[in-house]
Amino acid sequence: MRTVIDVAKQFTKFPAGRRSGDGDFSGETFRKRFLEPAFHSDADKIVVELDGTFGYGSSFLEEAFGGLVREMKLEPGVVLGKIELHSSDASLIDEITDYIKNAG
Repeated sequence: MRTVIDVAKQFTKFPAGRRSGDGDFSGETFRKRFLEPAFHSDADKIVVELDGTFGYGSSFLEEAFGGLVREMKLEPGVVLGKIELHSSDASLIDEITDYIKNAG
C-alpha cells in the first residue's frame, strides 16, 4: 500500500518555519499532521510530492524530514527506505536526503 502526500495540494503552497510557533505551515506541523501518521500506518511506501509550492526553507525541510529520525527515533535508513520523494528539482531531494542522514 502506498500513501501519497502532496505538499502543495494537501498542506500549503507556502511552507515556512521550523516550529509550530513559527506559523501554521511549519515543518513541525507538516511532520506531525502528515509524515508521522503515514509512518504509523500500514503503508509500504510514503510518496511525498514536493512540486507546486513557492519554495522550501531549510528549517522547514530539516524539521519535517530530519525530525522523523529524531522525534520518532527511527534510523535514517528506515526513513529513506519507506519514503519516496518526488520533485522536478533533484537538488531538493538531495537536500532532504542529507537532512535525514544527518539527523541521527
